[in-house]
Amino acid sequence: MLKFIYYHERHVYDKQCIIYYKLHNIFEVIKIKIIAKNKKALHDYFVISKIEAGVELKGTEVKSVRLGNINIKDAWCSFKNGEIFANNVHISSYEKGNIFNQDPKRERKLLIHRKEISKLYGQYKQNGYSIIVLSVYFEKKWIKFEIALCKGKKMYDKRATKAKKDSERKIQRAMKDYFKR
Repeated sequence: MLKFIYYHERHVYDKQCIIYYKLHNIFEVIKIKIIAKNKKALHDYFVISKIEAGVELKGTEVKSVRLGNINIKDAWCSFKNGEIFANNVHISSYEKGNIFNQDPKRERKLLIHRKEISKLYGQYKQNGYSIIVLSVYFEKKWIKFEIALCKGKKMYDKRATKAKKDSERKIQRAMKDYFKR
């Protein structure tokens, strides 16, 4: 199911994230437990837009994800027959799963509204963007994927981003030292 979350305020406490968002002038609090993040994607791509998607998992896969045995480092999404699938998401086999375990790298169907899939597909084909899995988290009792429409960075873009982060870090240190006295 798709939700566009309008972030009002966000607090992150050690893999526990509380999001306050405003929808129809009502503030709602949702506790989110982050399972995995794709830090490499933020280094290699510019994020154009983010979308929350549900995922179709089998029983032992859910148990394995609850234990934190998931890797989305090289995860990406593809389109087949008007549906969107997450590829290269590695969910390790559940130890006590015996014959019910699934293939760890199988394609997993993402649950998004048809209109949003067609909008993503249009931008994906027309502009040459990529669709990358950014994070996996629990929202209430559901496992959700945060996918993003991304544009690849060139080498000089990566250097510029690193230089900007370094300068911000130096400014923060200088301000901390100045106010410490």
